[in-house]
Amino acid sequence: MTDTHQTHAPNEVRARSAELRDLLEYHGRLYHVLDDPVIADAEYDGLFRELLALEEAYPELKDPASPTMRVGGAVLDSLSTRAHSQPMYSLDNVFSMAEGREFVRKMLRLLPGADERDMAFWMEPKLDGLAMELIYENGFLVCALTRGDGQTGEEVTENMRTVRSVPLRLASCPPRLSLLEVRGEVLMNKKDFAALNLRQQEAGGRTFANPRNAAAGSVRQLDSAEAARRPLRFIAYGIGKTEWTEGPPWTTQQEIMLGLRDFGFAAAPGAALCPSLEAVEHWYDALVRERDSFPFELDGAVAKVNSLALQEKLGFTARAPRFAVAFKFEAAQARTKLEDILIQVGRTGVLTPVAQLAPVNVGGVVVRRATLHNEDEIRAGDLRIGDTVLVRRAGDVIPEIVAALPELRTGEEQAFVFPDRCPSCGGQVVREAGEAARRCVNRACPAVRREAVRHFVSKAGLDVQGLGDKLVERLLDAGLVNNPAALFRLEEKDLIGLERMGKKAAARVLKALDEARKKTTLPRLLAALGIRHIGEQTAKALAREFSSLEALETAEADDLRRVRDVGPEAAASIRDFFASPGNRELLRALKEAGLCPAEATPPSVAVHSPASPDGTLPDGTQPDVDARNTDAQPAGSSPLAGKTLLFTGTLSSLGRREASRLAEEAGATLVGSVSGRLDYLVAGDNPGSKLAKAEAAGVTILAEADFLRMTGHSENNQGNS
Repeated sequence: MTDTHQTHAPNEVRARSAELRDLLEYHGRLYHVLDDPVIADAEYDGLFRELLALEEAYPELKDPASPTMRVGGAVLDSLSTRAHSQPMYSLDNVFSMAEGREFVRKMLRLLPGADERDMAFWMEPKLDGLAMELIYENGFLVCALTRGDGQTGEEVTENMRTVRSVPLRLASCPPRLSLLEVRGEVLMNKKDFAALNLRQQEAGGRTFANPRNAAAGSVRQLDSAEAARRPLRFIAYGIGKTEWTEGPPWTTQQEIMLGLRDFGFAAAPGAALCPSLEAVEHWYDALVRERDSFPFELDGAVAKVNSLALQEKLGFTARAPRFAVAFKFEAAQARTKLEDILIQVGRTGVLTPVAQLAPVNVGGVVVRRATLHNEDEIRAGDLRIGDTVLVRRAGDVIPEIVAALPELRTGEEQAFVFPDRCPSCGGQVVREAGEAARRCVNRACPAVRREAVRHFVSKAGLDVQGLGDKLVERLLDAGLVNNPAALFRLEEKDLIGLERMGKKAAARVLKALDEARKKTTLPRLLAALGIRHIGEQTAKALAREFSSLEALETAEADDLRRVRDVGPEAAASIRDFFASPGNRELLRALKEAGLCPAEATPPSVAVHSPASPDGTLPDGTQPDVDARNTDAQPAGSSPLAGKTLLFTGTLSSLGRREASRLAEEAGATLVGSVSGRLDYLVAGDNPGSKLAKAEAAGVTILAEADFLRMTGHSENNQGNS
């Protein structure tokens, strides 16, 4: 037996441990990446045990890239977050080949001189997994991040180290590559998923609804040893940031994928280069035929322009690349029973009916509920409790009832009667004229309060990082919070008593709340309060006009209606909100907690480039300034200052979010619809009905180039948005 007290390994032991690591990496890749093993499992296990014994006897031999490091062991209090160096974008979807061709035509409009016949596409099955980014420095895995919100992900490095198809060290990594970010999907194949569920069932544990949920739950385990027991796989589909001491060798998407294969990564089965749209169509049709027999769950296919030079020219919108698109499968459908209709109460008191269904597998997902939207939809569909219904997942995501099947009725089905009392508080329910929704009018309703707290910290509210729905639920259930102000009175001792909440996690939550308290602006606070009819843009308009909650509270209805984007309904809603004693008490408590921001007077925005050489606007008029904002917008300010503006269609050089930011920096107010108070409509590609409405109303139409000039920008200085 090897002497476990020996501190320095003999040369022959060092050589053998290196040989074992190479052998295990080689055979592991054959088995887990290429599905082509050449030795028996028992032989592999023998090699593994030999290496493990050597590393235990000589700790100096341990290597972070050793196959023995995959067994797991790290246990975390919670998952930390980290920003992606480059955003992980979503994909735009098309649902037919005709829509796919239209997407390509949009590409060609951005590529002068390009021809559809010159476009080649890299095609991949769209695997239904959890998006992941693996970061390698000098060839070694140093970090793994979930996609998260696309900007920031959760760090799951220890768990991803346990995944056999993830190289801990890149194979044949060239010395000139110092940084490589590999992006792909973490998933389970159908066979492994079925075996996992069987083991869970036999052990009395919880089974998983589908492979994607199983993969996501496994990756986010706090115990990496538990993650190591799950049959996870990583399939690469692209790269993020790279750093080369010399220029990167890849010029096409195909070359990237072949390069990743050489580094030791698995790629999606069946991926191929299609030299034309006709080839894309043939490839996609074949995939649809093979969908049910495919080893992984699929929800479509992905087409990427093969040329990296063209990818760079096409760039990105605010949410998706312009050079790639997802071809989504037709929604999967299934029959099931409508067992009941339940009522959920939202933050504004709206009662939403939800279908309670007999569990049914729809496209690989077990569906138990589906939204019914409102009372009118139930009547229009003649839905009855006990009906056999056809259910589908819209876009393969959201469950919805397609139709009832009246021919299968037995006579025992019952019509649904919408309640006239709130199921949460027993308070009165009303349906106002012209509205489809019924609403609980009790402002103290527990369900309304609960949803109000969730909205307050959500992205639509203060966007408090780390305070998600599940934690909010635990705080509410524990009685620690009953309104948004109570969040800012929480202490460490309150949080530590909650499930899965240690000192570090509690400190992060309190820090996030403190940062929200310090950074919150008046528009964001107004949006977080959840005042009916007051969204993000209206909140900004109100903040510019009234500058503080106190000023808004004392504003008369006529004053409110003079604010752009505030109509009679919104004005009445604001007055009702501030008239409520409960809401006034909430505002007092928020102020005591330090949440009382005021809107600073907006700075004037200099014009870098006039709309035309003589300073006139595209309609031939001179720029003027809204009388209410004369002090804030002196002469020489942007021609958009004090104007209302609306976007429609697709902008070619920047995303909608970036365009909105430019407009607001120039002093414009963004609105959501065409009206007589609209000053400018910025029309991009495929503008739709808004363009016709604006032209009929005499609204000035701006091309994208006009808008960019008026904000002091030009099309050729816009980066990826």
